[in-house]
Amino acid sequence: MIKNPSHSLFSKEYWDSYEKIVGRTIGRGTTWFIKLSKTQAVLRHYNRGGLVGKLIKDLYFFSSWEKTRVYQELQLLKKLTNLGLNVPRPFAARVIKRGFFLYQADLLCERIVDAKNLGQILKHKPITENVYQNIGAEIAKLHNEQVNHSDLNIYNILLDDKGEIWLIDFDKCNIKSKNKNNNWKKNNLSRLKRSFIKETNKSNIYWRKEDFLSIMKGYNNTYNCNKFF
Repeated sequence: MIKNPSHSLFSKEYWDSYEKIVGRTIGRGTTWFIKLSKTQAVLRHYNRGGLVGKLIKDLYFFSSWEKTRVYQELQLLKKLTNLGLNVPRPFAARVIKRGFFLYQADLLCERIVDAKNLGQILKHKPITENVYQNIGAEIAKLHNEQVNHSDLNIYNILLDDKGEIWLIDFDKCNIKSKNKNNNWKKNNLSRLKRSFIKETNKSNIYWRKEDFLSIMKGYNNTYNCNKFF
């Protein structure tokens, strides 16, 4: 974590002036990849999606600092990093109030270098049963900590060149109470399965329905409660 970060750290122009921009990706907005002394960082501005995003691109309702999406994502990443889970380390976050009731936000976190998401990999080649089991194990570690990844899909799961699995994009994710039912865990897994099926139909990726059984095998071997399937 960066103590007392300045506003300039969240400016693409600032990093560009030092020739530190090494790449970008375009989704709802442009996410910038930045070269640091020992690693790389991801600079992401919070943008809305869907129909609302066409009307209100990057403004969110403000009630308190602790309830802003960027604060919650920062704190969740900090907790998971301290627990030793394979997620990006958070570096800094910024909230800018716009009037009394609105805000904009930015997040600076670690980039997992030498890694590709499953969507990128499976467009070119299949992956092994062991890798699928490791994916299931990482998801189970998340669920063991009661973390609900509300957008678990093949583009938010990375595989690096050392064979490590990483989970990314924790915007709108949260920690669930242990005394509630676990349907949300099944929903996470079902959402992931649907994303495999969707990309198979759309891009003909190297994936079979049987591969999800390997994910569930790794999941059930790591999950600290009764098996789901």
